[in-house]
Parts: sequence; structure tokens; C-alpha cells
Amino acid sequence: MSLTDEAISRIRALIQSGELSPGARLPPEHQLAAQLGVSRNPLREAVKALVVARVLDIRRGDGTFVTSLEPRLLLEGLGLAVELLRDDTLLEIVQVRRMLEPAATGLAASLISTEQLEEIGEHLNAMRAASDDVEKLNHHDAAFHRAVVRATGNETLSTLLDGISGRTLRMRVWRGTVEAGSSHKTVAEHEAIYNALAAGDATLAQAAALMHISTTESWLRSVLGDVEGSRDQEEYTS
Repeated sequence: MSLTDEAISRIRALIQSGELSPGARLPPEHQLAAQLGVSRNPLREAVKALVVARVLDIRRGDGTFVTSLEPRLLLEGLGLAVELLRDDTLLEIVQVRRMLEPAATGLAASLISTEQLEEIGEHLNAMRAASDDVEKLNHHDAAFHRAVVRATGNETLSTLLDGISGRTLRMRVWRGTVEAGSSHKTVAEHEAIYNALAAGDATLAQAAALMHISTTESWLRSVLGDVEGSRDQEEYTS
């Protein structure tokens, strides 16, 4: 382990133990270096790394502070990481969504408020009106799912699913562009989710969400299979 990694580990231990709580100001550099048993250079590098990770926040002229440590803050970099993944990992992203989102939708059905259901219904209506406009359709599609997951009250789950939605959103745009009639199928699948939420039926809501995401996954598998087959054919004939 490098000296910088050691410094990161020791600062993290102070935060985990509660000695440095959310919003706390770090001691002066020389004092913290002595406390951690490291020199100033690796300490500075450790602080920089933790600032990038949104664990620490440098306020010019005021000092360095521990952030709120809220899930949305700490996990917001997930979306960028997902965007940097290679296309051949796209199926894995959809599989992760299939594992998480149906369970979240089932939970939402048990907890959803009247106001939250109305918001979801508004996005569904907007999807119906935008069935011939792929960009608008996908915008409200993403907003629909975000509203559903927010209804769980689980910020960590919401942030994780938000993090993978950017890449899957682009994939849905692609699907809507190349597959005739897919917008009507999408709206119908969202109607099934909404109806289950309105009924407060957790089992049905989970099943409807699973069916929706599985349809997308099956379509993606067929597309990737076609692409792989084309590559194999090109290699064979070259």
C-alpha cells in the first residue's frame, strides 16, 4: 500500500469511527499529518483524492470539511463511470437494472403516496402524447422510472438506478429509432406498471417492471447477437 493510500485509509477510519463527522472541519495539515503518522505530501494527495470522491470539500480560506456523506453525493460519480464503460458491457448494465428495479417498483407500490402516483401518471400521459417523438418519449420514460424509485424513500437505491439510467436511456432512444412500433409497446408496459402501483399491488408491480426490463434485455441480446454475427462473418470473409 502506498503512503497516499495509507493516508486515505486512516482518514476514512476517522470518518467511519465518528471522530470526523459529516460537516466536521479537518485539523490543520501539520496537526492531521502528525495524528495520522504520515508526511504532508501523501496527506495532500489523500485529501485531493477524497475531494474528487466527494468525501471532503475544500472551502477556500476556510479549510477542508467532511461533506454530508449523503448517498446521492457520494454515488453521483457512478453515472460518469457507467458512461465510460465499453459497449460490450451494456448488457451487464441492463442485467443490474433487472435485478434492482423490479424490487424497487414492488416496494414503491406499498409506500407510494397520492401525490407521487399523480406525478407518475403525469409522465405516463406525457409518454402517450409523445408516442411519435422518440426524444420526448424517452425523457418522460426516464422521469417515470425515477419517480417510481423515489417513492421507495430509499435514496441509495434511487442514486444507484439513476447512475445506470443514462446509458440505458441512450439505448432506449436507439431502440425507438430502429424498431417500428416499439413506442407503443413501451407505453403499454408503463401503463401496466402504473396500474399495479395504483392498485397498491406489490407483487403485480414487481412483475410488470420485470416484464418491461426483460423485454428490453431480450431485444438487446438479439441486437448484440446480430452485431457479433456480423463481426464473425467479416472475419471469415476477410
